[in-house]
Amino acid sequence: MVEVVDTLKRQPGDAGEPQPQSGERGPLYEARRKIYPMRVQGTYRRLKWSLAWIFMAIYFIGPWLRWDRGPGAPDQAILVDLANRRFYFFFIEIWPQEFYYVAGLLILAGIGLFIATSMVGRAWCGYACWQTVWTDLFMMVERKVEGDRNAQIRLDNAPWTAGKIIKRGLKHGIWLLIAFWTAFTFILYFGNAPDVTYWFFTGQAPSVAYWTVAIMGAITYMFAGHMREQVCIYMCPWPRIQGAMVDEDTLIVTYHDWRGEPRGSKRDRKKHPEIAYGDCIDCGKCVHVCPTGIDIRDGQQLACITCALCIDACNSVMEKLGKPQGLISYSSVKAYNDLAAGKMKQVDFGWRNFIRPRTIVYITIWSLVAAGMLFHLATRDRLQVNVIHDRNPMFVRLSTGEIRNAYTVRVLNMQLEPRQFRIALEGLEGGRMRILGIDKPPAREFTFEVKGNKARALRVFVTVPQQQITQQRMEFAFRIEALDDAGKVAEMSRRKAVFEAPPPKR
Repeated sequence: MVEVVDTLKRQPGDAGEPQPQSGERGPLYEARRKIYPMRVQGTYRRLKWSLAWIFMAIYFIGPWLRWDRGPGAPDQAILVDLANRRFYFFFIEIWPQEFYYVAGLLILAGIGLFIATSMVGRAWCGYACWQTVWTDLFMMVERKVEGDRNAQIRLDNAPWTAGKIIKRGLKHGIWLLIAFWTAFTFILYFGNAPDVTYWFFTGQAPSVAYWTVAIMGAITYMFAGHMREQVCIYMCPWPRIQGAMVDEDTLIVTYHDWRGEPRGSKRDRKKHPEIAYGDCIDCGKCVHVCPTGIDIRDGQQLACITCALCIDACNSVMEKLGKPQGLISYSSVKAYNDLAAGKMKQVDFGWRNFIRPRTIVYITIWSLVAAGMLFHLATRDRLQVNVIHDRNPMFVRLSTGEIRNAYTVRVLNMQLEPRQFRIALEGLEGGRMRILGIDKPPAREFTFEVKGNKARALRVFVTVPQQQITQQRMEFAFRIEALDDAGKVAEMSRRKAVFEAPPPKR
C-alpha cells in the first residue's frame, strides 16, 4: 500500500523520509508527493458532481444565450463589449461610468464568502471553486483512461511501453482539449460568440484572442492537471483567512476521535482482543479519497477544502462493518464536545449553527448592499449630461453689443431606442441660445433627438444683452429633459454653468 502523508506535517526523520547526515542541512522545501485520490461514491460526491455540472453548463453555455435588445443592439445575453465599452447581462446594461456596480458585485461576493465560511467552513473551496470543479473534471478523465488509484500507481511505476504511452497521450490530449475549450469559451464573452468562433478558426481573429486562449489554456492545463492541491495549499490566500471567519458553531468536517480511538485494523483486533478498540479500523480510505492528501484524523488542517469525500468513504466502511455512520461527519466544535461528553447522541444541525450574531451581521451587511444596488439599478437615470465652457476666449462681444459665451453640452441617451430631448435655460435673465446645426432663431429652449445608446454633443452659444449683465460671473443652469412619446417629461437633468462677461459699467 502506498503511504500518503500530509506534506505540511511530514518532517525529516519521519518513517520513510531520508534523514540528513550530521553537519548537513536538510532541504528547505520538500518535493511534492503525487496524490492519487481514490474514486468514492456517496451523498457528498453526488452533490459535488451535481454542482460541478451546473457550474460548467452555465460557463460553457453562457456566451451562446441570446437576448433581444432591439435593432442595432447586440443580442448576446452576457457580453463584455470592450469595443463599445458596455457590459450586458440579459436586460441589464452597464456603462463605463457605472463601474461601481461591478465593485458592488465584488463586495457582495466577498461578504457572501464570509457568510458561507462562517456557516459551513470552506464549502466554497470544496464545491464551487473554479480550481475544484475543473480539477474534478480532469481527475475524472484520468480515472477513465488510466483507472482508479491503484491502477494509476502501477502505471506510474511501470516501464514505458506502447500501452503506457497511448494511455498517457490520450489523457493529456483530452486535458489539453478541455483546457483549450475552457479558454476559448472565455473569449466568447467578449464578442458575439458565432462571429468570434468563425473569425478564430479561420485565422481572422485579432492576435490578442489567440494569446488569451494560449495563456488561459496553459493555466487551466497546469492548475487542474498538474498542480491541483498545490494551488489550494500554497497559492490561494483563503485558507489563511478563513480562521477569522469560523467559531465553535461553524460546521466543519470532523473526525470524532472519542469514538474512533484507539484505532486498530482487523488484524490488530484479533491479535489484541483485550484492547477496547474504537470504531476506526485504520483502513486509510479517508486519506486515499482526499484530493489534497491529508489525514482528517489529525484534526483540522490548512489543506482541508471541506469537500466531505472522507465522510462518504468512512460511511461506506461503517456500513459494511454494521456500525453507525458519522465517525467522520459535518460537525461543529460545540457539537463535538457535546457528543464526546454524552450530551448528544448524534450530530444535530440546529438553527444556531447558521443564525447567530456573526452571521446576522454578515447577512445584514450583504442585504443592505444588495438592496441599495437593486434600488439604484431600478431608479437610475438613463440620461447623462456634461457641460463644458469654452476657455479661449471666455466671452465674445458681438457687433450688436451683446455678450456671447460658448458651451459644449454632451447628452448621453442610455436607452436602446432614440429619444427626444429638450434643452432650456434656467436663470440668466435676457439670455438666449443658438445651437449649431439646428436652424432656428435664438430662443430659451430647443428640442433635439439623440439615437439609442449614443451621445450627442451640442455646440451651444448663449448671448445676453449688455444691459442685462449685472455681474462679471453670472450663474445659471442648463435643464435637459427627456420626453416620452406623448411629449411629457420622463427624465430631467440639471447642470449648473457660469456666464462670463466684462465688468458691468458703473
